Amino acid sequence: MSELRLAEEPDVPGLTIGISGPTRKSLAHRLIGLGLRLQGARTYYIRPGARVDVTLLDGLVLSGGTHVHPERFGQQPQVSARYDRKRDATDQALLEGAEAIGIPVLGICRGAQFINVFRGGSLCQNVTPLRVNTRHRPLLLPLQTVRVVTASRLEQAMDSPVIGANRIHSQAIKRLGRDLRVTALDNDLFVQAFENTRGQWLMGVQWHPEYLLYHGGHRRIFAQFVAAARKLKLARLDPDTGEA
Repeated sequence: MSELRLAEEPDVPGLTIGISGPTRKSLAHRLIGLGLRLQGARTYYIRPGARVDVTLLDGLVLSGGTHVHPERFGQQPQVSARYDRKRDATDQALLEGAEAIGIPVLGICRGAQFINVFRGGSLCQNVTPLRVNTRHRPLLLPLQTVRVVTASRLEQAMDSPVIGANRIHSQAIKRLGRDLRVTALDNDLFVQAFENTRGQWLMGVQWHPEYLLYHGGHRRIFAQFVAAARKLKLARLDPDTGEA
């Protein structure tokens, strides 16, 4: 088991963002780190089973990866898929800690699905055969049409009611969790993004914005997240500001 060390990237001052992921980093996780560092944050990678004092983090990203085990939302596996129960347990503990102290959370693909389950929602285990108006195959490029809800954080980031997104998943949100609201849908009306309705800054996106850092809107998702973490950190350092 690994312990949190805040000096992992001493050349990047200020905020420390935890990135929860699988045992082995992939390109996606390195790109998430890049997206955060471009906004002035430093990162700490959290592997399954790691013991982390969440109070030492300024924000938390739950990244993509294996399917969330259906037992988490009261079902048995109905499809052949890769699961990581140790990672599920780690993400559960991280979310509990993040919610307790109110630090911002960003969920990406599996991460968004896990947040939804954590909040009491459920997942569709295999959305592929249910698609009618959208492509069935995975898309790394932003070829999936996503419609953004007005007056949402995502709309502020994208500055457009319709955006292009990628898709690398077969699970999808079915029943929305408590205190969440939908902020984006695809052309089959599957949930593509949500945000918190009360409490901490929290956003989940079903696509992978880390592969789309060349696009200003997707880059601004990371910028919004880091800005929220910075605001909370400043409020912690100077409670007299009255900001939270």
